[in-house]
Amino acid sequence: MSEHATATGVLGASPAAADGPEHVTAPVAYDAILLAGFGGPEGQDDVIPFLRNVTRGRGIPDERLEEVAHHYRHFGGVSPINDQNRELKAALDAALAARSIDLPVYWGNRNWDPYLADALQAAYDDGHRTLLTIATSAYSSFSSCRQYREDIAIALEKTGLSGDVTVDKVRQYFDHPGFVEPFVEGVVAGVRELLPQVDGDASAIRLLFATHSIPTTDAERSGPRDRSFGEGGAYAAQHLAVSEIVATEAARILGVDRLGWDLVYQSRSGPPTQAWLEPDVNDRIAELPAEGVRAVAIVPVGFLSDHMEVLWDLDTEALESAREAGLAAVRTPTPGSHQRFVEGLVDLVLERRDGIPVAERPALTDLGPWFDVCRPGCCENIRAGFKPAAAGVAP
Repeated sequence: MSEHATATGVLGASPAAADGPEHVTAPVAYDAILLAGFGGPEGQDDVIPFLRNVTRGRGIPDERLEEVAHHYRHFGGVSPINDQNRELKAALDAALAARSIDLPVYWGNRNWDPYLADALQAAYDDGHRTLLTIATSAYSSFSSCRQYREDIAIALEKTGLSGDVTVDKVRQYFDHPGFVEPFVEGVVAGVRELLPQVDGDASAIRLLFATHSIPTTDAERSGPRDRSFGEGGAYAAQHLAVSEIVATEAARILGVDRLGWDLVYQSRSGPPTQAWLEPDVNDRIAELPAEGVRAVAIVPVGFLSDHMEVLWDLDTEALESAREAGLAAVRTPTPGSHQRFVEGLVDLVLERRDGIPVAERPALTDLGPWFDVCRPGCCENIRAGFKPAAAGVAP
């Protein structure tokens, strides 16, 4: 870590980001990309060790972890997330090459092999010193942003590369067109599939925009401390804003006045005494018939790819809830390696490489374009406190 970085609190930052500006508009000669993933088990023997990694520091016994493990065991102990990140990496490599951008992509995970430290070491061994991170999470909260930054800081320390490698990070891209447009496309297709089942009445269809629930204390602290986002913090505000954009644009394309929608949450894992964001997707589905709803399109707006929370919580549990409620239902796609999404990630890289002015950066909501360098106190984990984190101003 440089003397400059120590003074400002921006760990491992490039000189352009070391002072901690909200948006970096000076070009930076990045020489590699770090694709930062969550990770997932790739066999039955991996499941419990993986879940120990995910819950490290929380003292959760293995017997409780087994309650979650059955989701993975149902699919042979294999999470699809690693293959999906391999596919995304390959698509990124191809998109960069097609645009004559010479930036190799290194992939590392927070919770399973290949780990972030392995990716950093591989990039360093190949001669790369100035990395730009793309996290596989689009929104702001502890688990979807700051924890990635903390784990990058841990990886820099573990490899001994602090001071030898700089690691910046692209902005949260929840409202970038490349992320949003695949959802619009999926909603349009999903509603068209449902319309014949409701006699062409779009008002009988409800869009349920689903994302991972988090503790309300974490939600309230998501985003910078000097800005108010209302109940649920920046995390809820970002999801609500994106959902509104998707629903409005899909309605326009379909030629209907509006599409009714709700933001719902899934995958709660905390104790009953701890408040988490609500309503739960299954609880909301059960209420819809009484409101005259006859069909639902479940939109996994909080997720990049069809990993376990999508396959189990939505494709298994939520669709079963819809059947029990007598509702026609579809689950629309995640961006995955959709060409528009991948091209959008490349555009985000170029924002930082070329120092694109903020006014020229696309953002579909009034909340963006989001910060390049996370603000002081952003996305605190109240249970663990602040730990060193890359790509943000301390704490």
